Amino acid sequence: MTQNAVIFLAPGFEELEALAPADVFRRAGWSVVLCAVLPPGDPSSTVAGAHGVRVQCDGRIEDLDAREFQLAYLPGGMPGATNLAASPAVLEAVKTIHETGMVCAICAAPIVLDAAGLLDGAEYTCYPGFERHVKAGTYTGKFIQKSGRVLTACGPGAAVDFSLEILRSAGLGAMASSLAEGMQLRR
Repeated sequence: MTQNAVIFLAPGFEELEALAPADVFRRAGWSVVLCAVLPPGDPSSTVAGAHGVRVQCDGRIEDLDAREFQLAYLPGGMPGATNLAASPAVLEAVKTIHETGMVCAICAAPIVLDAAGLLDGAEYTCYPGFERHVKAGTYTGKFIQKSGRVLTACGPGAAVDFSLEILRSAGLGAMASSLAEGMQLRR
């Protein structure tokens, strides 16, 4: 079954955390939209990451219909995560997708899930020390944490494993194993 995933990119996003899942999900045959979240009045759809990598996105948050997606993915990075958390459109989209699909956040991005009210009663992980910025949920400190349809991970080094765990959570364990072998991941 083809999944539709949206990856939200705001200025200052962590490049590895955004591009690794885009690659893994596309290898799995998913439709992936890189969605630009830019200040009002900025007409471009190119977003600069925390380390200067510029990504040409497939669309903009203003044009997104969240009902078309089964998965929302939020990369961390600073100030990318705070830019996402400050966007009412992102918060609304994430809540809409969570009604029937999965929401995933890595590194600093669980602050977005917190701002959207999606960590209430959930276990989560994030970049060590960043849990002090999250008001709801229970911090576990794990590498990857799954809590219902909310998945979180700790940081850039977890990006590929996290992407594969998302595939497993979508019922694609054999695909995840095949991709891990083909990408030469060591366990």
